[in-house]
Parts: sequence; structure tokens; C-alpha cells
Amino acid sequence: MAELSVIESIRNTLWEEMKKDSAVIVMGEDIGQRGGVFLATQGFLEEFGESRVIDTPLAEASIMGIALGASFNGLRPIPEVQFSDFIWPGLNQIIGEASKTAYGSNGELNAPMVIRIPYGGGIRGGLYHSQNVESYFFHTPGLKICAPSTPYDAKGLLKSAISDNNPVIFLEHKKTYRLVRGEVPEEDYSIPIGVADIKKSGKDVTVVSYGLMLHYCLEASRLLEDHNIDVEIIDLMSLRPLDTSTILESIKKTGKLVVVHEDNLTGGVGAEIAATVSDLGFDYLDGPIKRICGPDIPTMPFAKSLEEAYLPNTTSIFNGILELSQY
Repeated sequence: MAELSVIESIRNTLWEEMKKDSAVIVMGEDIGQRGGVFLATQGFLEEFGESRVIDTPLAEASIMGIALGASFNGLRPIPEVQFSDFIWPGLNQIIGEASKTAYGSNGELNAPMVIRIPYGGGIRGGLYHSQNVESYFFHTPGLKICAPSTPYDAKGLLKSAISDNNPVIFLEHKKTYRLVRGEVPEEDYSIPIGVADIKKSGKDVTVVSYGLMLHYCLEASRLLEDHNIDVEIIDLMSLRPLDTSTILESIKKTGKLVVVHEDNLTGGVGAEIAATVSDLGFDYLDGPIKRICGPDIPTMPFAKSLEEAYLPNTTSIFNGILELSQY
């Protein structure tokens, strides 16, 4: 095994898949000679050429439209959105077209494309380089959504996404890119989309999270051991399909549920999980469902103090779990 960062794992996986299948292409702003703003495609242009590493203009609607057309014609495009905040011009092609392709054609046409989206705060990116966009896609049938939190998961999920015949939103938290490292097997493997992973077993409280927040949840759980609170932590890994069965099985054991995400509180992934558990798992609960999420303000502040106030962190997660455990 090699110890890699999240971005190194993504880069290696893209390289492996392009070596293996000539139908796989990458496209996006500055991904060619520069290798992308996060260097995810560094060296790809020299290896695979301009026909498979397409440096596009600053035109997200065109990037997504061309990728969708390519997917109709035997290719497996991987368009990169430089920052999640730039995705909005491309939404019609993704939500209005790609998500409806299989359903609208009665399964005769597919759209095998993987849309890579660096997202999230914690890097002082300010209003236009820090947004969380998952809930917009989470609401949309016909899309799959992956949100890995570790280098191991990034490789396994990305391989599954590239081989999938449906459009996949692949969310990559920017702060995890070089902050989070871990062992990644050199051999080929994949992780099925739609299956959550129990990152830590416990018996007292179930915590569900994904992306960067998953790591803060793990830190909080270690601190809670001093209070004799044994936390079970579920990493969703995939937001759609949502692995409700793993969540329900966990709360059968613990009786308590905390959902943690960086995105806004209202209408987020946590709200859907809370509603689903209230509907299907109410009898298992012995306390209220708690959500620890970003506040309902338009976007991430730039000032360091305000960004820190916006983001859930180890302390706020620790306090939230501690409060719920008193029930």
C-alpha cells in the first residue's frame, strides 16, 4: 500500500482509468498544461494528448453540454468544475438534461459522465470559492452522488462512478485534498455507490456524516470516550442513493441520532435523513434527532473568525452529542 493524500488518490485513479479505457476523457478549465487548479490532472496532457485532456473556455454550461453529448456517443467524460461555486451555469445540462436521459428515453440512452466538484469551506475561499452545493443535486432523481472522505474511499468510489452508466456527481472537499492522508492499495478495487461505511462502531449514539465533517466527528468521538459515551460513526460516502438501512440498523442499537454536515441546515441532506428515520425508525429512538449543520446564511464568509463561526467543528459536534446523550 502507498500512503496518499485525497488529491493524489484521485489523480492516480483518473490516470489508471484513462490508461485502461480510451473512452474516458477529462475536460475543464485549466486542466491541460496547468494540470488543474488543484493539480488533479498534472501531466495528463503530455500522456494522453489534447483529444482526451480538453482544456475548455470559462463556460460551465458548454462544458456540461459537451460532456453530455460525448456521453451519448460512446465516451465516458469526466468534466471538472474548478470550484463548486461555478456550477450554476451548467445546472440546466445536469439537472434538466443528464438526470432525465435514461428515464426520458425508456432506458435506450444513457449518460455515463462523472462531474468532479471541489466543494466546501475551511480554506479562506470566501463567498465564491467555498459553497456547499450537494442539496441541489440530492433533490434530483436520476443523479448519483458520491462524497468520499478518505483517499481509500476516493479511489474506490471514483472507479465505480466512472464505470457507472448514470451521471454521477463526485463531490471532493477541498480541505481534505492535502490534509487527509491514508493507505491506498495499489491493486484495482471499487466501492459500490449507495453503501455507507461504519467508520467507528459504538453503542450509545449514532452519528451520520460525510466529507470533511466526518473527520471532526471522529475527533469528537475520541474526546467523548472520557465521558463514557461510545459513539458509532457512519460515513455516508454516497448521498444518493442514500443507505438508510445502515442508519436504521445503527439506531436500533443506539436509540439516538446526530447528523452532521457543513451545508446549510434547512433542506439539506440531514433534513431528509431526519425525516426518513422519523418515518421508518421512530420506535427505535429514545431522544430527538439532532442536526449539527451550517447556518442558513447565503454563503461562506471570508473573514477567518466568521468562517470558523459558520463551520461545525470538533467542539460543536462534541457538545451536540453530549447534550443528546443526556436523554
